[in-house]
Amino acid sequence: MTKFIIKRILLSIVILFFVTLIIYAVMRCLPTSYIENIARQKSMQPGSKSFEEWMTQLEAMYNMDKGIIPGFISWWGQMLQGEFGDSWYYTVPVIEKFNDTVWLSFVMGAVSMFFELAIAIPLGVLAATKQYSRTDYTITVVALAGISLPTFFFASLMKLVFAVKLGWFDLFGLVGRIHDQLSPWGQFLDKANHLVMPIIVLVVLSIGSLMRYTRTNMLEVLNSDYIRTARAKGLPEGKVIYHHAFRNTLIPLVTIIGGSLPGLFSGALITETLFSIPGIGFTSYHAMVGGDIPFSMFYLTFLSILTLAGNLISDILYAVVDPRVRIS
Repeated sequence: MTKFIIKRILLSIVILFFVTLIIYAVMRCLPTSYIENIARQKSMQPGSKSFEEWMTQLEAMYNMDKGIIPGFISWWGQMLQGEFGDSWYYTVPVIEKFNDTVWLSFVMGAVSMFFELAIAIPLGVLAATKQYSRTDYTITVVALAGISLPTFFFASLMKLVFAVKLGWFDLFGLVGRIHDQLSPWGQFLDKANHLVMPIIVLVVLSIGSLMRYTRTNMLEVLNSDYIRTARAKGLPEGKVIYHHAFRNTLIPLVTIIGGSLPGLFSGALITETLFSIPGIGFTSYHAMVGGDIPFSMFYLTFLSILTLAGNLISDILYAVVDPRVRIS
């Protein structure tokens, strides 16, 4: 196991190098440029230097006067030292801005994942045990609806019904107009109230695929020979399903859950943007639109590391939960 982990970590470092190279090259080729915007603004001031002169000065200031490969090597060396510079768009250190926003996204992701697992897995098992019944068809329709609904459409529908028509929630933001006048507990409830609709959107749009995946794996396990043998022995149906079948259904689900762990920190870019929730997804969206290369590079590199770590965790957990799998 130790050799396997070391080998995978070394391979992940190589993958991370080439992934960050691609990300850096794409970021350098973005049509939106923070430096161009600043140079254009400064060149329009009375008595100022020309646009080209400002571009030359600002590119030298931000180390953008190098080519893509030399610039990437310089950035990679700084990254290994833990130096990510200052955000161009937010004018604060990248680490500081990231730390201020990522935990809100983590809370949203953790709560939505809890409800996703609590809803999707039981419903998937229920649909498999009642195959071709009304219950199965109803759950399947709900799952397909969740998979098919676009995020922007469902979020807009939620805001129209619960914010505009019923007035239960605010349309945008994390806090209400009287947030500063509330007690600490009241401020907590105010923020929780503003997170209800975004979390519902995340849960509804994510349970469909997990529900279908659980149902498919459960059906495959229920048709296995050892399940027929357990039933032939006269074991209670509940014990057959939840003790024998369900435990083996969890084996492939561990891979799915392990791979989704990076989502706890990555943020929901579309959902956070639609509801103006200042999480890491909302922050990174505005950084990318503004051409903020330092923050965007850090954010995308962070996601790459989480994805590689999630795949490694999935492989290890798969070997833990399934005795038939051994890492050699």
